[in-house]
Amino acid sequence: MAFDQLHRYLFNEGNVRGEMVRLEETFAGILNSYPYPPVIQQLLGELMVAASLLTATLKFEGDIAIQLQGDGPISYAVINGTHNQQLRGVARWDETLTELPTSFSELLPKGVMVITITPEEGQRYQGIVALDQPTLAECIETYFAQSEQLATKVLIRTQLSPAVPKACGMFLQILPTSSAATDAADTDFEHLSKLTDTIKDEELFNLPAQDVLYRLYHQENAEVFTPTPVVFKCSCSRDRTAAALAAVSKEELLSIVAEDGLVKMNCQYCHAEYSFDAIDVETIHAGTFGYSDQKSS
Repeated sequence: MAFDQLHRYLFNEGNVRGEMVRLEETFAGILNSYPYPPVIQQLLGELMVAASLLTATLKFEGDIAIQLQGDGPISYAVINGTHNQQLRGVARWDETLTELPTSFSELLPKGVMVITITPEEGQRYQGIVALDQPTLAECIETYFAQSEQLATKVLIRTQLSPAVPKACGMFLQILPTSSAATDAADTDFEHLSKLTDTIKDEELFNLPAQDVLYRLYHQENAEVFTPTPVVFKCSCSRDRTAAALAAVSKEELLSIVAEDGLVKMNCQYCHAEYSFDAIDVETIHAGTFGYSDQKSS
């Protein structure tokens, strides 16, 4: 079924690029990391799709973070994607609420979307747009219209049931090859956008990827590239955690060990737990800690 893959394609005659991503195990990775309510599961799925699609537009090694902040039930939600399609993320919300609203605007009233692009070499770029559209997809379209003046089509769908949750998305964008190329009237963008809108959920969630693309674009002379695998992967490790603890005084860490038996640290993204005893504390501050990069629970 070719899930957990990003498919890139190019309409050379129409001067438009396209992408499709469909997530299953990658989506399950974030859902299994914490007991998120269904409405937040859906939002995180949408964000994972968006991060994968936007990361695929990078022309350099680095990563993109898409963060949502608001004054409502969700304080923030963020997904980070690397240039090689490794995704991770987390959401924070008012867990005292017994029921959450279901609409995007009610979850994040007076909200903003912050997109941070961080190349491995070079300066970081950050763009901010208001969450004043009814869907995340439309907010991302607004971001590209404002920040890059490029006509962009984003389609995002999620399916939390039956047993296997899925999150899928498609992306079209005018190629910025010349000043004329930024004008939708000079490309096939509107035509291709209307074709993309015809995709049905049952096709996007159930058909092989090649069949989806054929049904939509078989008359459009699209050049389809080799798909890229997408995975849920956190960059946390025992050695990174130990390095962070080195900034805390040895006396404070030893007092925690004396009171609790261990110093325990949890990753905010994947919720892995790392434990350190008194000997670990001594070696961390002596600079001789034996990093094992093993997650414990």
